[in-house]
Amino acid sequence: MEIRLPQLGEGAESGAVANIFVKEGDTIQKDQPMIELESEKAVAAIPSPAAGKVTKIHVKQGDTVKVGQAILTVAEVGTVAAVADRGPAEPQAPPRPVSTATTPRQIPGIPIAAAPTVRKLAAELGIDLTRVAGSEPGGRITMADLRGYIQQLQQTATAAPVGARHAVPLQAPEDFAKWGAVSRQPLSRLRQVIARRMHESWTAIPHVTQFDEADITALNDLRKKHAEAYEKRGVRLTLTPLVLRALAGVLKKHPSLNASLDEAAQEIVLKEYIHVGIAVDTEHGLIVPVIRDVDKKDLLTLSKELEDLAEKARQRKFSGDDLKGHSFTISNQGGIGGGHFTPIINKPDVAILGLGRGALKPVVRGKTIEPRLLLPLALSYDHRVLDGANAARFIVDLVKAIEEFPEDQVKL
Repeated sequence: MEIRLPQLGEGAESGAVANIFVKEGDTIQKDQPMIELESEKAVAAIPSPAAGKVTKIHVKQGDTVKVGQAILTVAEVGTVAAVADRGPAEPQAPPRPVSTATTPRQIPGIPIAAAPTVRKLAAELGIDLTRVAGSEPGGRITMADLRGYIQQLQQTATAAPVGARHAVPLQAPEDFAKWGAVSRQPLSRLRQVIARRMHESWTAIPHVTQFDEADITALNDLRKKHAEAYEKRGVRLTLTPLVLRALAGVLKKHPSLNASLDEAAQEIVLKEYIHVGIAVDTEHGLIVPVIRDVDKKDLLTLSKELEDLAEKARQRKFSGDDLKGHSFTISNQGGIGGGHFTPIINKPDVAILGLGRGALKPVVRGKTIEPRLLLPLALSYDHRVLDGANAARFIVDLVKAIEEFPEDQVKL
């Protein structure tokens, strides 16, 4: 049996082999790690889906492996012994492909096993069910199998270079060296992943960005008032956890922004959990670890988790699961500087909030002009799911939640 690289999830279709844990002749167990793969900004072990004896290793350290590519050939221990007893004259059975490969498998005269709803959706989308691998007994195809196949097709299409998708060859750049000295540096694997995913999100999602400003003068005073108490607990109280707490309440009021679009089923998936991805700038590139259940955690816990996430991200100590499962994303450029910007949605979310640097500005309050600390907000959203009115109501409520942040949520 050939063991192939399974789906890696969330748009990832390849990875680099960091380590190989087995060698030819080894006997492995089901779920035993075979290789360690660097993909989607993290390093994760890939377990074996079956037990047996390793007869061939198809990859080596440093290779780039794509989803569906053979990693190992494994024979069941009993099969190996039987072949040895037969002697070299008897031909061996060819290796069986693992069920993750989507290859034609229809037997003439026998219909594909699938529910009527699955057949109907496949017919509407023009999908040949003989190319979909069924996960249930007898190869029966479920709706999840069909959706997985559709996702794989989308990943294959978006992974192709832009020129290839439009049947236009990529043009070599002009010779920049003729104008003066230049140097070149290769794109790191992480930078390639970022580039691919940003291009996929930008081209697949119709973006609109809603801008606003929140008066954080009172919130910043609260932060300063209680900062020493947090430092005694070993954490820094920054603006980000305060915004996270305000955001959690607003997302509960506006669940359509805490959602994903299931394009295959033409459904909006409303998530009852609030898991927020936090974009972290590292020397290797942008990494987005996830803080889970933001609505259920106090400010001390959120502050501690943010510090831990930032450090782990810089050292790239995350597993693949640490970067998955987000329902909304925040990109905070306040520590660097700048004001409004247009963040790109972190697929499969339908919205992302960008935070700029707070700045003192003259603000009319009543009949006087006062210096107030204003925080730039930029909400990019998926116009297939949300309209401008949805985004405007959301950001108005977010501004109110920030400006009227209750002190009892800050006090330890």
